[in-house]
Amino acid sequence: MSKTTNKFAPEVRARAVRMVQDHEAEHSSRWAAIVSISEKIGCVPQTLFEWVKKAEVDSGKRAGVPTEMADRLKALERENRELRQANEIL
Repeated sequence: MSKTTNKFAPEVRARAVRMVQDHEAEHSSRWAAIVSISEKIGCVPQTLFEWVKKAEVDSGKRAGVPTEMADRLKALERENRELRQANEIL
């Protein structure tokens, strides 16, 4: 499993998502707005598209697992894995 670093601060991500939502009507499509804004902040359009989707899931506008729940599940899985390893040692 590869780990990536977050090049963009959470504030930059949130602002970029807001810009897409606010200026979507000024473009021919949502993708056109994403391409335009991603060029301005210096990321690839697919990255900004993922940020927008995640923001929609977290706000309940799109179906999916919210970030808070995904983080909680990840922590529980890690704890479960550690407990299993401890049980194997005992």
